[in-house]
Amino acid sequence: MSGGPSIIRRPASEKSNVELINSLRSNFVASKLAFATSANITPNSVSRSDELKDADIPYSAWTAQEDGSLFVPLNDFAQTGLAEERSQYDITVKLFFLPNTSASERCKHTEEAVNLVLRELHMESVDLLIVSFPGVSFDADDEEEDEDSRSGEGEDLDAMIQTWRALEHLNSEGIALQIGLAEFGNERLEKFLPRTKVKPSVDQINVRDCCVVPKSLIMYAKSENIELLTHNDCTNILPRGTVRELLGSGDKGVGILAGPGERSQGLRGDVEPQWVVKYTAVVRDRGVIEYKGYFAMAEIRG
Repeated sequence: MSGGPSIIRRPASEKSNVELINSLRSNFVASKLAFATSANITPNSVSRSDELKDADIPYSAWTAQEDGSLFVPLNDFAQTGLAEERSQYDITVKLFFLPNTSASERCKHTEEAVNLVLRELHMESVDLLIVSFPGVSFDADDEEEDEDSRSGEGEDLDAMIQTWRALEHLNSEGIALQIGLAEFGNERLEKFLPRTKVKPSVDQINVRDCCVVPKSLIMYAKSENIELLTHNDCTNILPRGTVRELLGSGDKGVGILAGPGERSQGLRGDVEPQWVVKYTAVVRDRGVIEYKGYFAMAEIRG
């Protein structure tokens, strides 16, 4: 990808938040249905997802506890993995940090998220790890403005740098062969780069409505040997209310979180999404996606 245009445009597909939510919901229901069917929970067996609400299936039956975390659903890592040798794949991982998590927490979360992907794929490294910070979005129309004067710009630079140190560590360990950023405009890059030990190889930006990428950003990225990529992801990929809906006791939930009634079964507390990681493995000589998926982590507080 070193030759050709300065900006590599990826083909648009389903919005990442829609894809993620649909994937989580279908995975939860499929796992719950598989357990119900194998255990013959109802007299005629549960054969349809709309019958699950009437079946008495404890969430402990189709989830798993590991090191103080609840895996939803149970994931048998021994049954997953890529078919070919590591050299046959380009593996890209994008880590979305969500609001209300500190930079110190994100250092730990970075390692946890990448380790889950490596366990899933049965690989020892990824080619590219991209980090997306909460509240940071690229807008070509704003590139001429001073970034300090804009509202809703997310967290401060110090927090970003502290998080970036975790990516630099993974790079030094050979776990992430390249590391990159998302949604950084020209002004932010100029402030960020001098404080890095390992410069980002990639800056991934969302160019809505096929807007023109500012020439200043193209020239600056080229001077710093940063590849500009485009994407179709949402910054707030997993809102708090969506998590509660997915895990709750309502019509669209799977009954892990307790409902409002005192006798309602399930976990109680406020759900706070922490991060989402998206991973893709592409077969190099064919350009075909062999494996794609997500992991998400949320805490229950209170």
